[in-house]
Formats: sequence, C-alpha cells, structure tokens
Amino acid sequence: MYFDSFDALLTMGGHGGFVWSAYLITILVMAAILIAPGRRRKKFLRQLAGELKRSRGDPNITEEEV
Repeated sequence: MYFDSFDALLTMGGHGGFVWSAYLITILVMAAILIAPGRRRKKFLRQLAGELKRSRGDPNITEEEV
C-alpha cells in the first residue's frame, strides 16, 4: 500500500488538509449540480400547476399552491 498507516493517509505529508478539503468541495459542488435541476423542475411544475388553476378559476386554491 502507498501509505504506511491511516494517519499517514490523512495527513499526506502535511498536505492532507488541502487535499481532503479539495475533495470535499468537489463532492459538494457535484452534489449541487446533480440536485439543483430536480429542485428547479419541481418548483416550475408547482408554479405551472398554480397558474393553470388560476386560469381555470378554480376556487379551491390554497396559499401553498400560489
């Protein structure tokens, strides 16, 4: 194995803080890139459904749907 111990893997000769923080930032950005479109789609569909109900004159519209 490349590292002698788990501690050596974490510290990476003094560079571990930079390496692991770069990995963490990369994972967070990639997760945001994957999650954001789904959230935008849900929000858009909710808004579209509200607009359709309003255009039909549906009296059962709640504040959450607006």
